[in-house]
Amino acid sequence: MNYTLFAPAQLSGAITLPASKSISNRALIIQALCPEAITVENLSDCDDTRVMQQAFAHDDSTIDIHGAGTAMRFLTAYYAQKQGCRHTITGSARMQQRPIRILVEALRSLGADIRYTDREGFPPLDICGRSLTGGELLLPGDVSSQYVSALLLIAPAMRNGLTLTLTGELVSMPYIEMTLAMMEHFGIEARRIGHTIEVPAGTYRPAPFRVEPDWSAASYWYEMAALAPSASIHLPGLSPHSLQGDARIEHLFAPLGVSTHPSADGIELRKSDSHIDTYTQDLSEQPDLAQTLVVACCLLGVPFHFTGLQTLRIKETDRIAALCNELNKLGYKLISSDNSLSWESETVEPEAHPVINTYDDHRMAMAFAPAAFRFPGITIANPEVVDKSYPRYWEHLRQVGFTIDTPQKGDSTL
Repeated sequence: MNYTLFAPAQLSGAITLPASKSISNRALIIQALCPEAITVENLSDCDDTRVMQQAFAHDDSTIDIHGAGTAMRFLTAYYAQKQGCRHTITGSARMQQRPIRILVEALRSLGADIRYTDREGFPPLDICGRSLTGGELLLPGDVSSQYVSALLLIAPAMRNGLTLTLTGELVSMPYIEMTLAMMEHFGIEARRIGHTIEVPAGTYRPAPFRVEPDWSAASYWYEMAALAPSASIHLPGLSPHSLQGDARIEHLFAPLGVSTHPSADGIELRKSDSHIDTYTQDLSEQPDLAQTLVVACCLLGVPFHFTGLQTLRIKETDRIAALCNELNKLGYKLISSDNSLSWESETVEPEAHPVINTYDDHRMAMAFAPAAFRFPGITIANPEVVDKSYPRYWEHLRQVGFTIDTPQKGDSTL
């Protein structure tokens, strides 16, 4: 299935964003580890969170997490410490290409019994749960923050707790800080000194908790506001005082002509006169915002150089390669390296009827949909991928006036 999109002449409306899947998935692990019942309100209804809920609800010996990267990392750590239980964790073809060796080796050094069932260093994994010793651990600071969070979340269950030292450059720290803040909310106070995090052995305690709306999802509305001729979008429930590092999108889009205004129950996005000639930014702490910013800058004609993107190569797809491929279809020739993307205003002839491949990546679909403001009739392939984090995305686009057509077989635009 493909969707062909036509944007409205002006952008206006109120959008109830999905709950944060990052916070939801951390809350589910803490809930599973707590000996007393924890009630979590406003859990995300996205695919990634449902996969974890199903794993805990059914406790099958084989768990298929499909394409849910967070679930793969978090459940690997969780089942490693679940004594007396054996589980096999598998996933989609792409998931079986995403490396997990660093996490597995770290868990083994803490006492875990984990084996690869096929290719060394990659899922599927066979896990025999046992009591973990814990203690001291060194881990590179530039690995996926999900590895770090997976270890921190189960650290209270280790006999000696965990003293984790991150070496070298630190990336995606806001996600680690989110994890530590949630652990503290549920009674585990870690201590961070420089690059070292000390987590004591202990037990999580129940506390009231409600999951925030997702700032990552808000980023697509910032992009739309930047591209629309006029814009007034109300996003209830969002607060700048957020656990989420992606709340920084407010500041990242300010130079691209979007202003953020507090409201009684959230924020409102409006267009502003701000303009930047060239955009240079380190996105190592907000890598999930890269696709939104890259597409927006190209469509606004703003040359850019974004660094800190090394983790994009091992996401749902190789996001750096995917952005280069799909923006080339729209006429923009990007320059890439292992950890950066740039555009120096070089253009090529755009395709007459561009079809954006989404590579089984929810963020590719959502970042390119706003391109309808510049390319009326742009087609998004496999639009259902948004279910991974924002199931109502297309419904919300229709709500603010987008026309979304489903081309018929034989249509020349396919």
